[in-house]
Amino acid sequence: MGWLWAIIVGFVLGLIAKAIIPGKQHSPLWLTTICGMLGAIAGNAIARSLGVAETSGIDWSRHAFQLIAAIIIVAVVDMLYMATLGKRKREHV
Repeated sequence: MGWLWAIIVGFVLGLIAKAIIPGKQHSPLWLTTICGMLGAIAGNAIARSLGVAETSGIDWSRHAFQLIAAIIIVAVVDMLYMATLGKRKREHV
């Protein structure tokens, strides 16, 4: 069940990150989900390193770190994806 929750959280974080980033992102949904999962992992690590431990109730600060990490990862991966996709399109012409 842990993997299912990781996929669901990654999907939601990735979609929110895509909605926040200005402009159009061209990365596919599966890549956005993976970036969201990586954002959740990185956000948890950053929160833990800053001393934000698990709390009772909703831990908004940890979720904020997850979202910020997801936004950064989605933006960087989308730029890399478009750079790679652009090179492939030029080679086929």
